[in-house]
Amino acid sequence: MTVSRVGHDDRAFHGAKLAVFVGRRLATLLRDDKPNIPWPGYWDLPGGGREGTETGVQCAVRETHEELGLIIPLDAPHWGRMYWRKGLPFWFLAVNLPASAEADIRLGDEGQGWKLMDPMEYMIHPKAIPPFQSRLADYLAGLPSE
Repeated sequence: MTVSRVGHDDRAFHGAKLAVFVGRRLATLLRDDKPNIPWPGYWDLPGGGREGTETGVQCAVRETHEELGLIIPLDAPHWGRMYWRKGLPFWFLAVNLPASAEADIRLGDEGQGWKLMDPMEYMIHPKAIPPFQSRLADYLAGLPSE
């Protein structure tokens, strides 16, 4: 997938998630502990359902702003892949922000809190959402070694 077009098509999709790297750490959200939502009390990544005719990037950027207060330019996500779950397509995208962006994080009206985690911590955390652990692994597997 080319960098400039990641998640910018308008094919039908259900929602989008964004792996937001703030410096070397991953921005995560602790989901509300309500029994009527999927994965209550688990660590999630910003994102959610598509509104109107949004592209994957527009959806992920809007949701990230609503959930963490971060303003991410539409051309900033540099990696993306569409995944299927329960017969529905979802975008999973990644963006890198400078470590200084931590000062801009503000919890929105969803979730119990937020935390910047080492990506490997998220990968093995027993309360991280398993489909997002595997999607993050796909992204990390494609990064060049340092």
